[in-house]
Amino acid sequence: MNTPTKSKSSPLGGKRGCLCPDGKYKAKCCNGDLQAQGIGKIASIPPQQVTATEVNGVRTTIRVSS
Repeated sequence: MNTPTKSKSSPLGGKRGCLCPDGKYKAKCCNGDLQAQGIGKIASIPPQQVTATEVNGVRTTIRVSS
């Protein structure tokens, strides 16, 4: 079996999940290995109202948070 590659950018511990050998993301798999890369910040995005118009080839998009 191959030895996992250690990484300076992969998380070690913490609350966010990392890729486990079974293909799922769990916090307990954050061991600093390159193969256990983290999923990054998770943020919820509020619903938005989007209006797009195009005049003379210029497209304008307006997003308004609900």
